Amino acid sequence: MHEPAQANGDAVLLTHGAGVNCESRLLVEVSNALAAAGFTVLRFDLPFRQERPHGPPPFGGAARDRDGIRRAVSVMKRNASGRVFLGGHSYGGRQATMLVAEEPGLVDGLVLLSYPLHPPRKPAQLRTSHFPKLTRPALFVHGSRDPFGSPDEMKSAIQLIPGWPALFVVDGAGHELLGKGASSELPGRIASEFQAFINR
Repeated sequence: MHEPAQANGDAVLLTHGAGVNCESRLLVEVSNALAAAGFTVLRFDLPFRQERPHGPPPFGGAARDRDGIRRAVSVMKRNASGRVFLGGHSYGGRQATMLVAEEPGLVDGLVLLSYPLHPPRKPAQLRTSHFPKLTRPALFVHGSRDPFGSPDEMKSAIQLIPGWPALFVVDGAGHELLGKGASSELPGRIASEFQAFINR
């Protein structure tokens, strides 16, 4: 949990990608930046990661991971006085979008770090079948060199979303966003983009 010095009343939950946990550098630094902007932030591990420290999610376990996200949101709602936003990196963000497509009233919006639009080098295998059911505001933060989807592919894909989608492209970044050579200012930029997006 990241507690802000001056809380704005809103809360953000962030979870991780398939190969890491909630202690990833990206989640820690973005959570710190969001807390500095006034958000209460919860970083949490998905059920598959709670069961084993390494390795990808097991085949057929995604519904269980979404149950874990739902439980985390329920806990945060009991402690937040304002809006509640949900998001995550890669696999975690994808599961968040799928859950909110099923339950639109669960949260007030989404922040998605490196959404895995398709497997690398397999652009035909789009992970967008649930996008037409996404009615909540959703900010997609995406590296211009992400092999899971180009900026142009992302721009095209989010047009399927009837809610309020936006795309923030990080020039030169790959799927990890905070890879080698990344600007130390990026987490703060992500927090600023998100704050501006939800307050429009």
